[in-house]
Amino acid sequence: MERISKAVRMILGGAALAVGLSGVTPAMAQGAPEIVGQIEWGVWIDDDGCMHWWADGGVEGYMVPRRNPKDGKPVCLKRNTCLVENTDQLFATDSAQLTSHGRSRLQSFFRGAGAFGYAIYGHTDSRASDEYNMGLSKRRAAAVANVARSVGAHVEREIGYGERQPVASNASAAGMQKNRRVEVVCYRW
Repeated sequence: MERISKAVRMILGGAALAVGLSGVTPAMAQGAPEIVGQIEWGVWIDDDGCMHWWADGGVEGYMVPRRNPKDGKPVCLKRNTCLVENTDQLFATDSAQLTSHGRSRLQSFFRGAGAFGYAIYGHTDSRASDEYNMGLSKRRAAAVANVARSVGAHVEREIGYGERQPVASNASAAGMQKNRRVEVVCYRW
């Protein structure tokens, strides 16, 4: 419980708020260290959509579940795959630089999607080495995430899976085309 106390004090800035939002007693909050300097904090969303407050004072970071103050249950968002875009429509072959059409398409999507946060996953076919495909898929996921951030969307995570999660066989050109994709997961209330 002491770690929770420290985290809540760092995130919310005082024992009274810690008591009201997390159930930490004032006595527990008294042992929290004084933080000197800037504290970064925010909300982390797990893959299952559940939210956690996090804070990092530069020495050690803390994370506690975000809970509903009325019933103490975790606050979780609904997650759904809201966009699957073939990378042939967004990037030139063997490139992580978005085409102008691809950038415009993604800007329009992120402006209108209305989600709390996004997770972006890049995928490739199996034509190159696993190492190369991992790098390419990570760079493509990052390029899509940068477009999302440029229009004010909050990106929770960006991950490249390379060729490791195919949705079709890589034995045919049609299957490889299906595997070259970027998936966007939306987190909504």
